[in-house]
Amino acid sequence: MTATYDAIVVGGGHNGLVAAAYLARSGARTVVLEGRHKTGGAATTEAPWPDAPEFSVTRLSYVMSLMPPTIINDLELVRHGYKIYPMGPYYQAFPEGGSIKLYADDAQRNHDEVSKWSKKDADAMPQWDAWLAGLAEVLGPLLLTVPPAIGSRRPRDLADTLRLAWRHRGLDVRTIADVTRLMTMSIADLLDDWFESPQVKGALAVNGVIGTWAGPYEPGTAYVMAHHSIGDVGDGHLGNWGFQEGGMGAVSTAIERAARSHGAEIRTGARVARVIVENGRARGVVLDNGDEIRAQVVVTTLHPRTAFLEHVGADNLPDDFARDIQHWKSRSGVVKINLALAELPDFTADPGSNLQEHHTGSVEMAPTMEYIERAFQDAREGRPAARPFSDGVIPTAFDKTLTPEGTHIMSLFTQWVPDDWNTEPHTEELEAYADRMIDCYNELAPNLKASILHRDIVGPYQMEHEYGLVGGNIFHGELSLEQLFHMRPAPGYADYRTPVTGLYYGSSATHAGGGVCGIPGWQAASAAIADKKAARRAGQLRKLTRRS
Repeated sequence: MTATYDAIVVGGGHNGLVAAAYLARSGARTVVLEGRHKTGGAATTEAPWPDAPEFSVTRLSYVMSLMPPTIINDLELVRHGYKIYPMGPYYQAFPEGGSIKLYADDAQRNHDEVSKWSKKDADAMPQWDAWLAGLAEVLGPLLLTVPPAIGSRRPRDLADTLRLAWRHRGLDVRTIADVTRLMTMSIADLLDDWFESPQVKGALAVNGVIGTWAGPYEPGTAYVMAHHSIGDVGDGHLGNWGFQEGGMGAVSTAIERAARSHGAEIRTGARVARVIVENGRARGVVLDNGDEIRAQVVVTTLHPRTAFLEHVGADNLPDDFARDIQHWKSRSGVVKINLALAELPDFTADPGSNLQEHHTGSVEMAPTMEYIERAFQDAREGRPAARPFSDGVIPTAFDKTLTPEGTHIMSLFTQWVPDDWNTEPHTEELEAYADRMIDCYNELAPNLKASILHRDIVGPYQMEHEYGLVGGNIFHGELSLEQLFHMRPAPGYADYRTPVTGLYYGSSATHAGGGVCGIPGWQAASAAIADKKAARRAGQLRKLTRRS
């Protein structure tokens, strides 16, 4: 069977749905091909317990922050069900007693909280916040910038590089130095420059290692922190995060509704086997069942190894590009643990299982930098962390749609297990790992273990084989220095175009990828639309030339 469209989008994750919405909005007859039984990719809400279907969890990705207002407004996502509850504070209780809360929007309360551990650090917090805000003025717009092909001598590429330099002509020596330090330093070294309290530094280090195969002492983790600290959820508070009502799957559903409203067709259970390449140009795809679907534009949003080496094939790619994709790093070591709870955690430091402010934000297991580093070193040495790191949240503090009245979901984004655990299920070891993770929290909130009704453990193998996250990496590739900006996913191809004419790339492995932001899908669609307009103008010019 053969069908024909103007545009094909491979992958129905949030980036693929964004790309489809923009392509359909431009007038292109568009189809999305998703291999799983449902759209959303890693931004998915599921009911993982057959004997308790009344409990839903946001199974992989779990919070919103970096989606720009441009996408939200263009696609009218609020009208389609996009509704965010801003999160409460970062919260860490300590084994030695006491706790700390850090707020995105209340400098005075931050000062009061940090003062419990260090007056010096409390006084430094406003300067730290101001420093981050200054960097966000530079890095925030860069998230929406198409990286130039730095080093290329082609006139268009030179012009793009000059435009980028001109846009940042107002930057002074100090700002350039700060950005350079951010890109190259570890989050540990950066925080050592600012703070003295181990408790404060542990809390602030969390965003530097989320989803990353690197401990806090690894160079480049300072940028990972910044990447997660320069967005907001529409409330005007830098670095704020939020819960989507209905879980992260509801974000994908809102984008899917927007795409359908513009005429896009969405197919699930439609796994792509290969991209059709004829004379160096993408002409469509072949599905696993042998069906052909033809189009002049193909946008793929899958991991680069799948998109290029498996679907396109190295024979259809320049040798250096294929080599870059072969060397693309996607290590992770992440394990997602979802818990259904009969009651909220009752922390010794802040007693009570009634809903309190510290339940409304992120409930961390990152008491010190050394604790986080030890968890990483365990995995680097080939064993799962004895005492894992965790970024935990309780979305049901706000969202009552996920569970029955009086019960809750606690979502733990934990690290690390060895980076080769994507090759085997490691089921028993993951159960033991989850036991240890729960024990760590139970030491601080002694009612937690007894309150667990159900638990769901998603390791790197399942992330790769069920959701397409190669290596279990949530970014489709590490946010390391050599894989940022114009290097993402390969030098010379960071503009969301590929070596194959008509094939565009919009996964989280491109610039701005990381987090449910939709920017890669938007940029890939924009590139395809711009090229189509340019081709139309060129065709009209040729007609005029022939007539004259």
